[in-house]
Amino acid sequence: MSIDHIDFRFPGLDRVRCVFTARDGGRSAGPWASANLSLEVGDDEAAVRANREDLRRDLGLDVWQELRQVHGQAMHFDLEDDFIGGAVLEGDGLCTNRPGHALVMKTADCQALLMADSTGRHVAALHCGWRGNAVNFPATGVGAFCARYGLSPADVLVVRGPSLGPGKSEFVNFETEWGPTFTPWFNPATRCMDLWALTRDQLAAAGVRPDNIFALDICTASSPQFFSYRRERITGRQAGIIWIEQP
Repeated sequence: MSIDHIDFRFPGLDRVRCVFTARDGGRSAGPWASANLSLEVGDDEAAVRANREDLRRDLGLDVWQELRQVHGQAMHFDLEDDFIGGAVLEGDGLCTNRPGHALVMKTADCQALLMADSTGRHVAALHCGWRGNAVNFPATGVGAFCARYGLSPADVLVVRGPSLGPGKSEFVNFETEWGPTFTPWFNPATRCMDLWALTRDQLAAAGVRPDNIFALDICTASSPQFFSYRRERITGRQAGIIWIEQP
């Protein structure tokens, strides 16, 4: 069964592939219908495993790598293990230089940030919820990626997947959850944060060139084609996936 997804390619990087899945085309039922990819949200395990295997087969992935995401800043590099049966390690960032190793970030409003260097030989994936923005994980993630492989931020390309849009990102406790540093991205009339603009500005401040920052401006909370925790609470997870294709 084919899971709906959006393909994205960085300009000039023919071997780097990015995919953002949607919620249709899978085998899950109930509030997880139908292409839930998370084993951690109460869905039937057999259905989730079938969804994962279907997607891996359709995309031609050799190795599936994911984390137990905890809204932190921990990064893992060049892992060998296949985690299609479930996450083992905690963290919110993965990096690899191994072709065929797919880096998978599960989301339901949070941002999947997929990165590659300008040679296409190194890729990374970050899971960035609002807590990640609050601690500037877009920037520290870029820094860790560059430090690992001896890269310059100016040579990093980033794409942000479908996520919570500026019209739906309400924070009624802005003063305690964010604070005055983040006032430029907060609309006091709607009590909403523009997380999309904040991420772009954090990436640019880290040295990523503005013309190397891409985005799919699709609000998950406004689009029934995607899972949204804000909209439904009990729901599934889509994924942002990046990998280097085999030569």
